[in-house]
Amino acid sequence: MAYIVLDTKKLKHNFLFLNNLFSNNDKEWAVVSKLFCGNRGYLEYLISLGPNQICDSRISNLEIIKDIDPEMKTIYIKPPAHDVIEEVVRYADTSFNSELETIRLLSEEALKQDKIHKVIIMIELGDLREGIMGEDLIAFYGEVFELKGIEVTGIGANLNCLSGVLPSQDKLIQLSLYEQLIEANFHRQIPWVSGGTSITIPLIERGQVPKGVNHFRVGETLYFGNHLLDESPYEGMQQGVIKLYAQIIEMADKPKIPIGLLAESPSGHTVDIDEADYGETAYRAIIDIGLLDISPEYLIPEDPKVSVIGASSDMIILDLSDREDQYNVGDMVAFRMKYMGALGVFNSDYIEKRLI
Repeated sequence: MAYIVLDTKKLKHNFLFLNNLFSNNDKEWAVVSKLFCGNRGYLEYLISLGPNQICDSRISNLEIIKDIDPEMKTIYIKPPAHDVIEEVVRYADTSFNSELETIRLLSEEALKQDKIHKVIIMIELGDLREGIMGEDLIAFYGEVFELKGIEVTGIGANLNCLSGVLPSQDKLIQLSLYEQLIEANFHRQIPWVSGGTSITIPLIERGQVPKGVNHFRVGETLYFGNHLLDESPYEGMQQGVIKLYAQIIEMADKPKIPIGLLAESPSGHTVDIDEADYGETAYRAIIDIGLLDISPEYLIPEDPKVSVIGASSDMIILDLSDREDQYNVGDMVAFRMKYMGALGVFNSDYIEKRLI
């Protein structure tokens, strides 16, 4: 059976590295836990590291976090759907918002639960995902400030999440100026200016983040130790925090070119024929995971001489031509993963999760 391993020693190293980075630059940061897809053992270890806040985009995951540690500050990092308003107020201390009607519902529910629910209002800075437009800023905040049971705790933005727009010093200055505009107009303090995710870390190191931008949400760099832009290793951080192991269920020397009439596969894939491969063979292995678990494009074999050929729903094919004497049926093959692939694997009930 395939399984994931989380290396707690490496994760702790990365957490302390980032904690020092943000602390030395006088910035707050929250850990994004959505990668773990609510796995209780992993969340317990994450909480034991001592983050000040944990962010997630699934309310069921925040419920587990609150069950583990009722005092942990939780942030729901997407605008809530109306049918989960009650749960958002119950399990999230803070939520991201960009719709006035949704905040009104949060206000009503907060009063029912005798709570103050905090909101971070998201601003559109060009990536065209969630966020209100700048010209609507004053009117929007004016309405929200009138609502009972609601505390405006921040203004925030997301970049490089949909359209690939990169964060920059100019973008973050714009976000900071929006916060100053609100404070000047309403004579209210906005504690957090939440400037983005792991993609902004290089700007912090280069001293290009305005002083007013004081809050960040970090997940991918914590778990993978990589720069988001080019996936290169982050100096001083550990890679291989998370690894996937899959078992070989068949090994054979087979032709490189399929035999017979070709059509599109069930996954929509068509084989590209290289005429130089006619008559050639490759030593192939099948492992016990497939597209149901992860797309091959997100897999990185630990062994550099192993490559991925393709996949069907429940099996992935590897080329072991340079390693045929090193593996046998029943052996486990180790992989690192890209972030989007790891999300799918963590969400799979068919993959065992282990801590080391």
